[in-house]
Amino acid sequence: MIKDLKDGMSITDVFLVKDFTKRVTSAGLNYLTITLQDSSGVIDAKKWEIAADDLDIIKIGAIIKIRGEVLDYKNKLQIKVLSVEKVDSDDESLKNLLIESPVPKEILVQKFRNIYSSVKNPDCRAILDEIFKKYYDKFLDYPAAVKNHHEFYHGLIFHTVSMCEIADFIASHYEDINRDLLISGCILHDIGKVVELSGPVATKYTDEGNLLGHLTIGMSIVREAAEKLNIKSEVPMLLEHMILSHHGKLEFGAAVLPSTKEALLLSMIDDMDAKMMMLEKAYENVKEGEYTERLFALDNRAFYKSRD
Repeated sequence: MIKDLKDGMSITDVFLVKDFTKRVTSAGLNYLTITLQDSSGVIDAKKWEIAADDLDIIKIGAIIKIRGEVLDYKNKLQIKVLSVEKVDSDDESLKNLLIESPVPKEILVQKFRNIYSSVKNPDCRAILDEIFKKYYDKFLDYPAAVKNHHEFYHGLIFHTVSMCEIADFIASHYEDINRDLLISGCILHDIGKVVELSGPVATKYTDEGNLLGHLTIGMSIVREAAEKLNIKSEVPMLLEHMILSHHGKLEFGAAVLPSTKEALLLSMIDDMDAKMMMLEKAYENVKEGEYTERLFALDNRAFYKSRD
């Protein structure tokens, strides 16, 4: 398992190819940089000598057996790949190499159903029903990102459920919050990722993801559902606004700034939940009384792990 690797170890093990790039050394020689994954995490690898059939074996999403050595490079482990071998794969063997959600899928689904069924506004509920008739299965399995936060199997529903639970508390704490609108916005804010991302295995951006982005895609999904249902209230517009503004600031990718209470709360909840997940992941290999690596997504700061 990747989490158990130590400097100096010789390994022969099976991994999923999450990504790879062909590069050139300063001496003009070709080599491969590979990102490998198993259910415990990811690790970078280098193959300095490229054999004739390596590029037929090393493909994104492929399962390969690697013989190599674990090295410490700039205080970070990586694998020097000596040889690779193709491994026949099926859906089950692929799933065994995916990083799982910290909460089992069955529990997430039950929590999601309870939250979903609590939405009583007829227009919100009709839009949700129409959208999830089409996208429910992908919503359950997709990650919420390619990297940084909730980038694991079932990550999208995990992130969504967490946000809804936070939103439920906030809606009860502050007056004049449209709870159904806020919860619906949390459920739908990242629905565009089922189109933006390729899926749970070796996740990458699709052409639609690169060219349109999940905010625009999500807004279009809501608009299409509302037009099909012939909804005339302002609910579709408010949900579209929440999706377009949920990154909070234009420099963070928001199409517009949050301009309703619910949209502002949604953007803050999303930001908080994403950052807490980044920190949780960063703390995994940090001892009490020490600091994390500098986290680029968190203003390039290192965070202290208390001794409590």
